[in-house]
Amino acid sequence: MAEFDYLVVGAGLFGAVFAREAADAGKRVLVIDQRAHLAGNIYTEDRDGIPVHCYGAHIFHTSDEEVWRYVNRFAAFNRFTNAPLARYQGKLYHLPFNMNTFYALWGTATPQEARAKIEAQRGESAGEPRNLEEQAIALVGRDVYETLIQGYTEKQWGRPCRELPASIIRRLPVRLTWDNNYFNDAYQGVPRGGYTGMVARMLEGIETRLNTAYTPELRSLADRMLYTGSIDGYFGYSLGHLEYRSLRFETERMEVPDYQGNAVINDTNAETPYTRTIEHKHFAYDDPQVMASPCTWVTREYPLAWKEGEEPYYTVNDEKNAELYARYQALAGEDSKVIFGGRLGLYKYLDMDDTIRAALDLAARELGRG
Repeated sequence: MAEFDYLVVGAGLFGAVFAREAADAGKRVLVIDQRAHLAGNIYTEDRDGIPVHCYGAHIFHTSDEEVWRYVNRFAAFNRFTNAPLARYQGKLYHLPFNMNTFYALWGTATPQEARAKIEAQRGESAGEPRNLEEQAIALVGRDVYETLIQGYTEKQWGRPCRELPASIIRRLPVRLTWDNNYFNDAYQGVPRGGYTGMVARMLEGIETRLNTAYTPELRSLADRMLYTGSIDGYFGYSLGHLEYRSLRFETERMEVPDYQGNAVINDTNAETPYTRTIEHKHFAYDDPQVMASPCTWVTREYPLAWKEGEEPYYTVNDEKNAELYARYQALAGEDSKVIFGGRLGLYKYLDMDDTIRAALDLAARELGRG
C-alpha cells in the first residue's frame, strides 16, 4: 500500500485547490514543488510592508459565485478595481477601450461620435478576419490598433500581429461608456496581504515539500498523481516541444511614496522593451499603512522567447501546437494513474477563477470515483 493516496506536483493554485479537496475528502495527500515557495506564479512577498506580486500582476475576478465563496474561505479580499493605463509616445490612455480612450485619441465626446469614428476605420476590414491584425481593426479600427494594440502584442508574443491567430483578441473589451473597470465580472479584488497566505491556508494540514523537483521515483509514494507542470516536459519532450512565451521581471525599490499613481501601466510603444510597469502598493489601495509607506516597489515585465529550462508563462495556442498537444494527450491517456491539470498540464491560458473552477470540477470527478 502506498504512503499517500495522491501526489500533487505543484503547489500553485490548481494543485492547492485539488489537494485541499482531496484532504477534506479524507485522502492522504503529499504536495511537492520545485520552487522554494508556495503559490506558484501568484506568489506574493512582503517587502517594506508592501505585498509584491513576484511573477506579474494578479487581480482576482469572477462571476462564478461558488468560486468566489471558495476563495473567501481562505482570504479576505479588498475591492480593488483593475483600471490599467496604456502609455504610447508619452501620452496615457485608459483601458479597456472606452469613451475615455476615444476622447483622448479623437476628441469624441459622445458614444455616437466614437461609434462613427470606429465604423469609418473598420471599413477597410472586409470578410472574416484571418489574423490578429485584421481582427483588431475589425473591432476598434486602425488608430486604436496601431496606438494601443500592435506594439504591445508583438512584444508579448514575439511575432507580427499578421502571424498571430485572430482568436487571441476576439474577446477584446470595447465599451462606449466612461467606465474604466477592465473586468465585467460580478466579483473582483486582491487578497489583503497577498496571495501566498491564501494558498498557505488552502494547504494547512497537508504535507508539503518545497525545493523538491518531481522525479519518476516519487510516483511510488502515491496511488495516483496530479501533475501541474508542462505536459511535454513530463514526457521528456519525446514528441517535440510545445511552444510557450516566458517573462523576465525587473523589480526595484524606489525612494518615493508613489511612482506612477496606478497599479498597472501598459507600454505599447514597440521600441520600449518591456510590456508593462507594475506598482504593487496600489493593489493594497485601501490599506492606509501600505499606502503611507515612504517607499514603493515597481516591476517591469519583459517578454521573452521560451527555451527549455526557463519558466513557461503563456501557451501558444495555434493550430500547430494544438495538434502536438493532442498527441501528448493521447500519450497521457495510456497511464490511468496520472492526471494533468493547470495551465501547463492542460496547455491553455487560465485566469485564476478558471483555474479554481477546473480544479474543483476535477476533484468532484476524481473523488467521486467508485
